[in-house]
Amino acid sequence: MEEINEEEKQPQNKLLPTLLELFFAFFRTGIFTFGGGLAMMPMLQKELIEKKHWLTEEDLIDYYAIGQSTPGIIAVNVATFVGYRQAGILGAIVATLGIISPSIIIITILASTINSISEYPRVQAALKGINVAVAALLTTVIIKFAKKTIKNVWNVLYMLAAFVCIFFFKVPSFIIIIVAITLGCLNVVRLNKKEEKK
Repeated sequence: MEEINEEEKQPQNKLLPTLLELFFAFFRTGIFTFGGGLAMMPMLQKELIEKKHWLTEEDLIDYYAIGQSTPGIIAVNVATFVGYRQAGILGAIVATLGIISPSIIIITILASTINSISEYPRVQAALKGINVAVAALLTTVIIKFAKKTIKNVWNVLYMLAAFVCIFFFKVPSFIIIIVAITLGCLNVVRLNKKEEKK
């Protein structure tokens, strides 16, 4: 019985370091990233895949896809998924707190001064520079997403159809997501039926 109890205690002994790692990994990501959830992807790749080895690139892309398809902020959703995977519900809470803490701190500090400094030419120039950097980050993310997810002609057609619907016809993104989920499920059913026939 004593040996069983020791084995049960072992995960608890590792839980606190794991929670601290989760918090600071996402805190670093939140404090050094501008531009929202998609712009965080390069930073998350470096932190979660290259440094921590918690995920593969496919895992991260899947989490982004699910995070985009579920209510809420995509970066927070991804943090919650990763935290849950590493340390259950407590891990999900800690990772979420890690990703949102920098924003809360910085916005609280800026809220009282933004109106008084936003008109300064240097501040406006800095913001324009940040916007350009964010655009570059988003372009990088798009290219990486495309390389990992567009694997055949059908994927290209889905992507182009979604782009046309959103850009030209202003179709709400949630409708695009629902249609994409439906098409994906139908495709899996079709492939399964083909396998069964073989």
